[in-house]
Amino acid sequence: MPDPVVGIMMGSTSDEPTMQKATAILDELGISYDVSVCSAHRNPDRTAEYARTAKDRGVKVIIAGAGLAAALPGVLAAHTTLPIIGVPCASGALNGVDALYAIVQMPPGVPVACVGIDNARNAAVLAAQILALSDPEVQTRLEAYKKGLAG
Repeated sequence: MPDPVVGIMMGSTSDEPTMQKATAILDELGISYDVSVCSAHRNPDRTAEYARTAKDRGVKVIIAGAGLAAALPGVLAAHTTLPIIGVPCASGALNGVDALYAIVQMPPGVPVACVGIDNARNAAVLAAQILALSDPEVQTRLEAYKKGLAG
């Protein structure tokens, strides 16, 4: 597969089952991606470096999944101009509601798109829609995928 155009980052390996839903959609659409685990709290320098260098590596969109305080999408957005799609992961006492609030409450100038709790599938489709704006092949595959949903 070609170099990754989507970066998938999760805050913990416990988020992996949720984020695998995104990789399944990207595989189906033939979109290349890389996957990393990096906590915004435990590895802030590595998280920032990932965001700062993503564009140079050919990444065009980043999907970031995190639970609890869910700082990861916002930290990534603070260090890049690439679109960031946050996936609040269900965990802890609030079962993902805290993560949802954390992701949607970004300060002005640091936007993060947000999908529903554990809805990494929609994050992958949104990433594909962003890529399809400049890639006719992705657009064609995305149209076929969406037609299959109406089926």
